[in-house]
Amino acid sequence: MDGATAGLTGSAEERAAAFSCLLDRITDRSLRLAAVILCNREEAQDALADAALRAWQHLHSLRDPARFDGWFTRILTNVCRDRLRERRTTSDLFPDAPVDRDVFADSVERAALLEAFATLTPEHRAAVALHYLEGLTVDQIAARLGVRAGTVKSRLHYGLEELRAAYEAASREPGRAAR
Repeated sequence: MDGATAGLTGSAEERAAAFSCLLDRITDRSLRLAAVILCNREEAQDALADAALRAWQHLHSLRDPARFDGWFTRILTNVCRDRLRERRTTSDLFPDAPVDRDVFADSVERAALLEAFATLTPEHRAAVALHYLEGLTVDQIAARLGVRAGTVKSRLHYGLEELRAAYEAASREPGRAAR
């Protein structure tokens, strides 16, 4: 156990300092994951802030401080899933409302890939992002997300199949809006 994780069991001041240190260590990685799941960098920053607040409020439920990274990743993934669910509900209420798109999608190929990625479920997005963008193994992803290795393998398999099909469809019709 390093100094930061050991501090999670100390006084209120030590817990706050340890939490801040641990959060600083994973902020960049967590922001990338949220941006991939949500397909929107600004919303990812908001989700990260919400997840940090939720993690702080529920710090007492962290049984093993050495597993902070995985615990926080699960919280962040759940926050992103909630935001996607809320987004879907809002778009059902306002079907003609423009879909929030990231401005860096300037090339047709990148836009097609983003459209395809947006069609994946949050679970599939998280597995694909953690494996292909973060370079984590199946076992590491399973530990981070709190699921079995077989579940991760399944999510990767079906996520890539869905991604491939959606990418091919999006690249044939580059002007099509993602839903």
